Amino acid sequence: MKDWIDVQLVGLLQQDARQSIAELARQLKMSGPSVSERLKRLEEQGAIRGYTPELDWQQWGYTLQAIVRLRPLPGQLKALEARLVATPQFTECDKVTGEDCYIARLLLRDIGQLDEILDGFAELATTATSIVKASPVLRRLPPLLP
Repeated sequence: MKDWIDVQLVGLLQQDARQSIAELARQLKMSGPSVSERLKRLEEQGAIRGYTPELDWQQWGYTLQAIVRLRPLPGQLKALEARLVATPQFTECDKVTGEDCYIARLLLRDIGQLDEILDGFAELATTATSIVKASPVLRRLPPLLP
């Protein structure tokens, strides 16, 4: 069972996952070993799956983001999913209910890459694409306790 200390700990990690155990302990007003034990427990339970840097994609040469909705052609669901997984420019993908089976985030170095990538999906699915203008809400934690 997670408690408010776990929530505070995860919140601190969300702000800066590179903080030392000592710094986390200081902020939580706990001992270092207690914080270390909580982290280990959360990791072992799978509540914390990893620590990932947050990147500015433009600094890495990606100038555009697109949201792509994909509707598989008959009999192509598994092949479509495999192609999505194999295409590294798709950085996120959700399998969803409704007319479209997948909604995916695509990073592009330029607009010309959009057709290059999506042409490889033409025999598997119909697509509908929206270019992201801005992201007013970045990935964040939801409320962790009721």
